Amino acid sequence: MTEHCFDVAHLGHVEILTNKFDESLDFFTRVYGLKISGRDENSTYLRAWDDYEFHTLKLTRSDTTGVAHIGYRVSSPEALERRVKAIEASRFKTIGWVEGDLGHGRAFRFEDPFGHVFEIYWETNRYQPDAADKPALKNMSSRFHAQGASPRRLDHLNLLAADVTEFREFMVTCLGSRVTEQIQLDNGRLGGCWFTVNNKTYDLACTEEHGGGFARFHHITYATDQREDILRAADIFLENGVHIETGPHKHAIQGTFFLYVWEPAGNRVELANSGARLILAPDWEPVTWTETERKKGQAWGLKTIETFHTHGTPPVVHK
Repeated sequence: MTEHCFDVAHLGHVEILTNKFDESLDFFTRVYGLKISGRDENSTYLRAWDDYEFHTLKLTRSDTTGVAHIGYRVSSPEALERRVKAIEASRFKTIGWVEGDLGHGRAFRFEDPFGHVFEIYWETNRYQPDAADKPALKNMSSRFHAQGASPRRLDHLNLLAADVTEFREFMVTCLGSRVTEQIQLDNGRLGGCWFTVNNKTYDLACTEEHGGGFARFHHITYATDQREDILRAADIFLENGVHIETGPHKHAIQGTFFLYVWEPAGNRVELANSGARLILAPDWEPVTWTETERKKGQAWGLKTIETFHTHGTPPVVHK
């Protein structure tokens, strides 16, 4: 079968764990600029100002860090049934149906070979702005606000895996993802792979785990309208004592203008702007980068900082 499956519509939300809940929440709201849409006993639900769903980030109090689960919304109830059947028929681990939370209805959970938990769902709770948050233009999800960096929407996340080829098989089989770009190492392994379920250039990336950890998280990314928003954000992070890891700069892979920081608990967070780049070609062939090409650094020659290859959450405890 060569026809691409569009059963999965888009990346919906990511649940991030923090062992410094109050500090992390302050970062994501006051400094990063997300809006609070709800709370429960252990979590706060957050969204960017133009995210249409109730939340795109679920920040959960924990004794550790990293990612708890990744949620994708499907394109219809029928698509949900088809995907569940495909996942159950695959060789990958299924967890089963779970009840939803403040943001969405019931979801089907499953797991990649490296311990990351995914879920797919159809029924969602669309964000309903109150009078104070009602936008001037009715085609916006809520009022624009200039709090902190104030990104527009959720863009993607990056996970770590010991075998990127195995993870690629998981994404293609379970979510029907396409591969848009990848890194082929000299030793024959895949060093990284970028996936999309729609016409965005990517909604999830997976790169090789160099720290010896399991089920680890690399970063979550929200999108800005312009590169200048990222330059402004760099000053905001600087003034607030946020650890700026690397950037602002431009990735060679995917051409994304980026800025990476660590929030107070150590989870890596990115702001990104991909310009107008979309994958419109229905017969797109993955772009493959060699190890030699990647060693040249980012688009304008900046060498990738070492921690970008080694830092993930939760941290690996070496005994």
